[in-house]
Amino acid sequence: MEFELDKAKEVLRRTPATLTALLNGLHDDWALATEGPETFSPYDVIGHLIEGEENDWMTRAKIILEQGETRPFDKFERFAMYEKSKGKSLPELLARFEQLRGENLRQLDEMNLTPELLQKQGAHPALGVVTLSQLLSAWVVHDLGHIRQIVRVMAKQYREAIGPWTTYLTIVN
Repeated sequence: MEFELDKAKEVLRRTPATLTALLNGLHDDWALATEGPETFSPYDVIGHLIEGEENDWMTRAKIILEQGETRPFDKFERFAMYEKSKGKSLPELLARFEQLRGENLRQLDEMNLTPELLQKQGAHPALGVVTLSQLLSAWVVHDLGHIRQIVRVMAKQYREAIGPWTTYLTIVN
């Protein structure tokens, strides 16, 4: 599928509600579960998504539009949520994510992006030259990847409990 801003926004708008429906009110055994050392729990993922809303997607979109390739993006701190989320409940994080995503989508709408603007380029510190449409596409795929990750982590909590069904329920393998 080719990138289309309206289709991208369909997914970006739904992510907060999807995650709230899935996670809000869950026992910590679900919310804090991981796949092992140095892996994200669902709680961690929400903190990571918040960090992206604050310091990644729209920040980089503005850099592309205002400065192009002349100013490389700042490095994204993928693990900043470990400190920033301390002491916050999962419902607080979900509400904050929803608020930030709403603000970012309003800003995105206000940019009045044209096909020409979507082809403007920026400089990613590791990937090199990227276009605004690639950045926005990556934002959508990033959301979907983390939704998948959360569901996978949760499913794996019952890996042993499902017994022989591991043959059919491949999400746990």
